[in-house]
Amino acid sequence: MITQEALERVRGWFTGRVPEDWQAAPLQVEVDREEISVRLTLPDVDLAEGTSAAEVEEARAGRAKAFREDTRARRMGIAREAEHRFDRKVSWSVQVGERTELFTHVAAPVMTRLRQPQRQVLDTLVDAGVARSRSEALAWCVRLVGQHEDDWLTELRQAMTAVADVRAKGPAA
Repeated sequence: MITQEALERVRGWFTGRVPEDWQAAPLQVEVDREEISVRLTLPDVDLAEGTSAAEVEEARAGRAKAFREDTRARRMGIAREAEHRFDRKVSWSVQVGERTELFTHVAAPVMTRLRQPQRQVLDTLVDAGVARSRSEALAWCVRLVGQHEDDWLTELRQAMTAVADVRAKGPAA
């Protein structure tokens, strides 16, 4: 678990390192054991009143794509610096209006042992065509829990961060 201070250090570094003209709002940073995710907020598209939802969505997709292509070299340079500094991969995403576009991400393998009842749940999802494999079915289950238990998971993460902060203040083991 990452301490609040460590998260603040990572967020502070990116805030100072990422060009201000890339941000219409403060950047958002999430950190876990393998990855730092940086989300930038771009200005929303300015279209005429009455523009269809489909056109707005495509304009936002176009803005995200243009930003991705135009900033690729600089983002990769910043990511390399951060990967050396913080020993984690860096992923980027942008938000344009209501649209969030993920450019890169780490898909970390997770090993688990499941008993037959849990395997049957995964196999049901595969047999029903919801997922192509047990691995994909498990990822689907994790996303579903994340959507429906967001408040509880947020509270749990905050409690774990508080514990990590207390541990960091204690004597060295």
